[in-house]
Amino acid sequence: MNLPGYRSSGATVPYGNLLASHDVAMEGYFWRFTLPESNRVVIALAGINRASDDHWSTLGVGAHPGGFLCAVEHPSGETDPDTLGAYADNAFRGSADHVQADFGNAQLDVRITEPRFWPRRRFGGSSYFQSVPALNQYWHPWLLGGRAEGSAVLDGQEWDLTGAHVYGEKNWGKGGFPESWWWGQAQGFTDPTACVAFAGGQISAGPFHTEVTAVVVALPDGTVFRLGNPVTSPVETVVSDDRWSLRGRNRTWSVEIEGSAPLSDAHILPVPLPAERRNVPGALEHLGGTMTVTVRKRGTLVWTDTSHLAALEHGGLDRAQAEVTRREQLAPDR
Repeated sequence: MNLPGYRSSGATVPYGNLLASHDVAMEGYFWRFTLPESNRVVIALAGINRASDDHWSTLGVGAHPGGFLCAVEHPSGETDPDTLGAYADNAFRGSADHVQADFGNAQLDVRITEPRFWPRRRFGGSSYFQSVPALNQYWHPWLLGGRAEGSAVLDGQEWDLTGAHVYGEKNWGKGGFPESWWWGQAQGFTDPTACVAFAGGQISAGPFHTEVTAVVVALPDGTVFRLGNPVTSPVETVVSDDRWSLRGRNRTWSVEIEGSAPLSDAHILPVPLPAERRNVPGALEHLGGTMTVTVRKRGTLVWTDTSHLAALEHGGLDRAQAEVTRREQLAPDR
């Protein structure tokens, strides 16, 4: 196997390095900081995109409550070929233990301590799909907990993020984002070590097309399990712009997830069109939604709880643009 060519297709061999760059059309990096005591959430994102001439970046910082979002297109960008790293000059620097951003009206400087890394070595969040070349999207939740030390300045207001629960993930693909997708993540449960994430959508590679949802649960006792392989651990998903309902199981575990949030509260996040060097509205994402999770082991209830600071996302270019148009029509004349 030509391993460099195989990896540059987006694929990763079993036990391979999922954090390092694949240098495909889009490498996405995402961090989420949750502060249940103050009912606050801050996100940081970086998409390092490849056009025909060079790389450029989609960068952003958002917050709840208040609906703050600062998203920018940056003319350059770099990824680390050996480990997790996303860089865009002095505008953004993100690694496994430190995230910095400076977009003028949004600054962020946070160190990550006490990390709870993805515990499985053979496969990541995409399971055996990570080994399929040239998929339009791969997903890996590499950080399922941690403690933040630092702060953010959002439109002139300083937010102390020290003590926040931390989550981190990476996604990448040959053409940016799929046509339709759904995603969610939550901490802020009664036990601060609990963490839940899911990601699904339409995936394709040449003539191959299917729809898959993966669910990852980190339980308070330290157990981490993943569901979402179509035959052995399928996840049934029903999603709209304001409701997310998932049911998944394997021989040992079953999980039920119910999420909800009003459409009017959604941030409209940009997604990149890598070859065109521009962002477009692409994702309706809530930062303070409600997520209830119920987990059973061989039919016996082992954990259930609700977070009111859940991230819940429904993605699709047509869907997001329709919401932009709706809000513009509702806005008062200036």
